[in-house]
Amino acid sequence: MKKFCTVLLMLGFVLVTFTGCGQEPEKENDQADLTKVTVMLDWTTNTNHTGLYVAKDKGYYKEQGLDVEILQSGEPGPAQLVAAGKIDFGISYQEGVTNARSSDMPLVSLAAVIQHNTSGFASLKEANITRPKDLEGKRYGGWGSEPEIAMITSMMSKDGADAEKVEIIDIGDVNFFSVIGRDVDFTWIFYGWDGIQAELKDIPLNIMMLKDFDESLDYYTPVIICNEQLIADKPELVKKFMAATSKGYEDCITNPEEAADILLQNAPELDEKLVQASQKWLSDQYQADAAQWGWQKREVWERYAKWMVDYKLLPEMIDVDKAFTNEFLPKK
Repeated sequence: MKKFCTVLLMLGFVLVTFTGCGQEPEKENDQADLTKVTVMLDWTTNTNHTGLYVAKDKGYYKEQGLDVEILQSGEPGPAQLVAAGKIDFGISYQEGVTNARSSDMPLVSLAAVIQHNTSGFASLKEANITRPKDLEGKRYGGWGSEPEIAMITSMMSKDGADAEKVEIIDIGDVNFFSVIGRDVDFTWIFYGWDGIQAELKDIPLNIMMLKDFDESLDYYTPVIICNEQLIADKPELVKKFMAATSKGYEDCITNPEEAADILLQNAPELDEKLVQASQKWLSDQYQADAAQWGWQKREVWERYAKWMVDYKLLPEMIDVDKAFTNEFLPKK
């Protein structure tokens, strides 16, 4: 009897061992079967990027056979690394892609993260800046780049104002709330982040949204980009990445609270109230009046490129049809 029990124990041990050996490689093979993909952010993590984290955390990328790594922005930035083929996808903006195409950099925009330009020139309400003409004699804080000056000039010229009367001050990446009303009178912000934060801080602002003063400035920012060589060599990979990413942003639209929680889990350093409020506001902005999330219109690309040529930010018009595509968005 003792011998029989010993045989049974040994047999059980062998079965457990083989069962364990049979399961572990299956798990490893699951991971090995996934295609590694990289995507780089354009800025520090914020609610513009939530759809990527939702797609990753909820397994949408894995469903498409992808193992996606989300990289933080750095130097060089995503546009340069995507163009060089060092990373697969990136977050950029229409101006950056337009400039890249003008310089023969093979970037292509795959989707508009937000359907309309949600940025504008913000000032404290007490400064009483309500129209472009009110900017005369005021101090602008930014990077002092040519596109910034061109936008100010464009808006002010439509209001019969002289942009030469604006003092341009380079403030770099300093916090909006640390300089506004003290070192500068107005600066450029995205309403979905700094505008929402001002509301939470109970700081009344006047914001002149760019799209409200010049249709040409209602461009796509941000956008998801890749290299045109990736499209040529691996169109199925691009299609799978965009299918999962679209699903992630659609979740942000339908369930912003859950999406905000996922972003906070991945970026716990962010302010919870700001993320929740920003995510709720953006849930109506991601798709807005488009037929589906990510859709891009040719006229938006053409109009903005022409504006850049008019303000000598481009030497000549680009072929806008090569700058963007809707081909890889899921068919609705």
